[in-house]
Amino acid sequence: MADWQTLYPFKSNFLTAAPPVLGTSAGNAQVPTPRLHYLDEGSGTNTLLCVHGNPTWSFTYREVLLQQRTSARVIAVDHMGCGLSDKPAIYPYCLDQHIANLSALIEHLDLRRVTLVVHDWGGAIGLGAALRAPERISGLVLLNTAAFPPPYVPLRIAACRIPILGEWAMRGLNLFARAALHMTLHRLSSLPPAVASGLIAPYDSWAHRVAIARFVQDIPSRPSQPTWQRLESIERGLAEFRRLPVEIVWGMHDWCFRPECLDRLHRALPQAQVTRLDDVGHYVMEEASQEVNQAITRCVGNQR
Repeated sequence: MADWQTLYPFKSNFLTAAPPVLGTSAGNAQVPTPRLHYLDEGSGTNTLLCVHGNPTWSFTYREVLLQQRTSARVIAVDHMGCGLSDKPAIYPYCLDQHIANLSALIEHLDLRRVTLVVHDWGGAIGLGAALRAPERISGLVLLNTAAFPPPYVPLRIAACRIPILGEWAMRGLNLFARAALHMTLHRLSSLPPAVASGLIAPYDSWAHRVAIARFVQDIPSRPSQPTWQRLESIERGLAEFRRLPVEIVWGMHDWCFRPECLDRLHRALPQAQVTRLDDVGHYVMEEASQEVNQAITRCVGNQR
């Protein structure tokens, strides 16, 4: 057993999804039915639904699963192409498809009284799914994320979008996931070796890094793009959640989701309780899992 697997002692579950609509008869004939991987730990009247971003996976929520499963049901999903989910070469790796997959999981498990815990791209995906069934949502915990069109694209991300070169760097050299092990930190100088190994373990080949690249390529740059329009729709819908308890935990040394993203979310959800972590970077769960778990406990405790 690899060292990282001792940190991830959870039972795997899979949801068989409908084949995607690809637009070509040849493509439709070749693509197998993909499976979505998720964890389902603990029990209780309250449910936590943990939604990761790029290039992480459910592994990053291991401390939430371990600490919260004694009092709540905890679900942690791997997006298609990520973690232990299938990684089809041909697939619509876009925001709308990820939202549809998460919505299917929520309906399949009939999740209710859900506290949504989201990070990075998980914010857009999780909140997009939540807006499809707001009656199922009881609270929000937001961790260095966004739910609106990008006000900027950091140079380090833009470099990964260079045609051919960016794909080669992300999939051939795994530079995006490997660089994230260091460039997302501030409180810690480095991650423990088993943690670092776990974060990149599913992304061990060109084929298995397809979703990492597609997430980066799906970042929209103009209003005519479907993902831009979906993000605008999600931001307009955030007012739906002003009736709920909201906790925001933010690593203030995040060069990707900078403090202006926090301010924009707080304007949309003015009731949110904000925890600003001045010595934490983007990987909030890796540097500040205790603070995140405290925020989750507060959010659940404030629900009616």
